[in-house]
Amino acid sequence: MFNPFSPYGRIFAVPGARSFSFAGWLARVPMSSMGLGSVLMVAGETGSYGLAGAVSGTLALANAVGSPQWARGMDRLGQGRVLVWSAAVFLVLGISFAAVVVSGGPRWSWFVLAALTGASAANVGAAVRARWAHALPGTDARQTAFAFESVVDEVVFVVGPPTITFLAALIAPPVGFLVGLLVGVAGSLWLARQVATQPPAHARTRGTKRSATSVLSPTLVVVAIAYLAVGTVFGAMDVVVVGFAQEQGRPVMAGVALAAYAGGSLVSGLLYGIVRLPGTLLTRFVGCGLLFGIATQSLLLVGSLPWLVVAVFLAGLTIAPVLVAGMSLVESRVARAALNEGLTWTTTGLTVGVTAGAALAGTAVDAWGAQPAFLVPALGAASAGVLALVGGLLVRGSAPVEAVPVSPAPAPVAPVQR
Repeated sequence: MFNPFSPYGRIFAVPGARSFSFAGWLARVPMSSMGLGSVLMVAGETGSYGLAGAVSGTLALANAVGSPQWARGMDRLGQGRVLVWSAAVFLVLGISFAAVVVSGGPRWSWFVLAALTGASAANVGAAVRARWAHALPGTDARQTAFAFESVVDEVVFVVGPPTITFLAALIAPPVGFLVGLLVGVAGSLWLARQVATQPPAHARTRGTKRSATSVLSPTLVVVAIAYLAVGTVFGAMDVVVVGFAQEQGRPVMAGVALAAYAGGSLVSGLLYGIVRLPGTLLTRFVGCGLLFGIATQSLLLVGSLPWLVVAVFLAGLTIAPVLVAGMSLVESRVARAALNEGLTWTTTGLTVGVTAGAALAGTAVDAWGAQPAFLVPALGAASAGVLALVGGLLVRGSAPVEAVPVSPAPAPVAPVQR
């Protein structure tokens, strides 16, 4: 019997794949809980959402700076060793951050510990994708794996925020933040123990030097900049959708609309993993970027809550494809010795964009009202499409790297049998 989802069955036939993917799933919980959890914690203790937003933004920006450094360590020393250190530091600093907030410590210490906590968190999503890239032999199989990980990201963002909010409201404001922290640390430690499936480490040869930005190839820079614009859409959507639902007198519909947005991405992510699209990886990235930019313009027509749910679902259908296409393109053009770091830099653009988008959208809602503020995500998406197109034209002559380790490595995981 024909099974359209058989590509997923083939990738999970790889020894250890189920275990490292599920561990990465748990380890990514802080991705959706750190920001919201810190907002609920700080606002719950002070009553100030302005202060809460500033602290949360500090945490997010520090993570955008720190995570590529952890990824560089993974490339040189191996994921297992670095993930253990990152998880331990993240746990200590995260608990310390919560403690100074709850105990009413000096406000400057809140920002310092928020920055240190954010900087101590490694990008586990990139680490898991690097494992898939090491384990799978072909482009199509990697596309399926990256699509599945995109679905995992969406599930984390669908399930995480309501759970964190519920715990903070039912028990105490810091509980949501701390639960997300503990689940993430447990997942990271579990992933760290699975050394058999990690990519080989590439220790730097004595006498050679590599700058902190040497991995930033033209292709990676193009994708990261386009993702910066994509991130502004994500950050703006959270703010504008909540504002619009409140203006309509039905704030609970904000959760429904945001779930529909993530649900659209989840559906398209599953489909993207089994459909074999024509063209090169660069062509797919440009095409998906343009589609993302066009589909999001439907937000400009939103005038009611029912249409909002429809519009965001349609726009959400383009999220996973543009993210998977960009990750796949970067994976094909970054050196194997810098795979973890290269994949992490792409999500750094997203993180910075989310922070900027939320700030811009908040200002727009205050100044214009929620409905006109949909212009912010619409313009962000249009910019992403243009950047993908222009960037694609600039790097179209670049060639994929050879997926061969630059130094002796352990035997790879057994390939999928077709």
